[in-house]
Amino acid sequence: MTLSPGTLNILIVDDEINIRKTLAYCLETEGHSVAAVAGSQEALREAKRRSFDIAFIDLRLEGEDGMDLIPPLLVESPWLKIVVITANATIETAVEAMRRGAADYIEKPFTSAQVRLLIRTLGHIRDLENEITVLKEDRRRFAPEALLQSRNPEMLKIIETLYKAATSEAMILLRGESGTGKSVFARTIHTWSQRAKKPMMIVSCPAVPSELLESELFGHAKGAFTGAVKENPGRIAACEGGTLFLDEIGDMAMPLQAKLLRFIQDKEYERLGETLSRKANVRIITATNVNLEQRVAEGRFREDLFYRINVISVNVLPLRERREDIKTIAQDFCRFFSLANHKNILGFDEGAERALLEYSWPGNVRELRNAIERAVILGNGDRITEADLPESVVPAVAFPGIGDPVPLATIEESHIRKILKKSTSIQEAAAILGIDQATLWRRRKAYGI
Repeated sequence: MTLSPGTLNILIVDDEINIRKTLAYCLETEGHSVAAVAGSQEALREAKRRSFDIAFIDLRLEGEDGMDLIPPLLVESPWLKIVVITANATIETAVEAMRRGAADYIEKPFTSAQVRLLIRTLGHIRDLENEITVLKEDRRRFAPEALLQSRNPEMLKIIETLYKAATSEAMILLRGESGTGKSVFARTIHTWSQRAKKPMMIVSCPAVPSELLESELFGHAKGAFTGAVKENPGRIAACEGGTLFLDEIGDMAMPLQAKLLRFIQDKEYERLGETLSRKANVRIITATNVNLEQRVAEGRFREDLFYRINVISVNVLPLRERREDIKTIAQDFCRFFSLANHKNILGFDEGAERALLEYSWPGNVRELRNAIERAVILGNGDRITEADLPESVVPAVAFPGIGDPVPLATIEESHIRKILKKSTSIQEAAAILGIDQATLWRRRKAYGI
């Protein structure tokens, strides 16, 4: 059976076969994937093989106490929602189950309507938790909506291609220079896809030491290596049903490439320190800023992996090749950082706009973001000026010196510009110049600073 990304994976642990069959039938008719077992050992084996969203556990298993199964299941799947089944519900039982990590309980005999309501409630909670996970991932990587809009014809074609590809399950390879916003497009693909309600995880391959990247992706067992003091489920398990974005995959070590290829082909993997094969339903999106064909030729990247990830390949344009979008993207960054820093900056003056449009932006969107954030924080007026932008962005100007054949006003303007660049505030600049802030404001207005 082909499972949709919205399917819940549900585990049933009950020693009564009729309960298992009835409950499984009720859940499967709702479109969920169900595994039903009779005891604790079988339940733990299933939990090691695949990820579950919800587990129904009978408290009275043959020769066992279902309550004791709750902690080890949560070790395997910390996000698991556990529902205890009991024929003798008491306040004490419910409190103890909750204390051990259960999310809810249901009393025998129960109806199909009760089960469906419970599943929908817990499924909604899982969706909210997944959304929170995605928001936390995005909080430090915010990018404006303008990145997903363009007046550049080639960029519009790229966005259209990504929109069409997002609704499929095809592998997507995002190419482009560092800082072009490939991670933004990856998150957008996830948002546009049928997996949007499931988690998305981002792993930057060069940011994690090669010896730890395998553990980061696939997880590890306790004691698998020095420092592995507890189990780690890994990023693949954490984004079950969702999307895993592998940024700069060209820097992945060859041995790990082989393991990734196996997972892509079979959807199976093993944690470090274990021999048990696990399954996961995860879509993978990759990105690179290097020439993978060249790395294949050099023997530094597996050819079979390259063909696997290169089903739909998109080249994200550098910022210098979509200059018609610079002003819109900069304005969006300005709006965002003004709100974040409790300021009321409306935009850019003519000099700042000119500087933004004339600069080559070797660091692409990431460099633009940093420049605007700095300008918003250091700016004092309602418009960002050239003086607020980093020196690397504003072309160097040969300021006139004392005794040069220029008007006195030119010397004054040059001196004010230099002081403003070196000062952290208008108050400090005015103090250095020996004038009040109102006078400095009039001078800036007169000189267009």
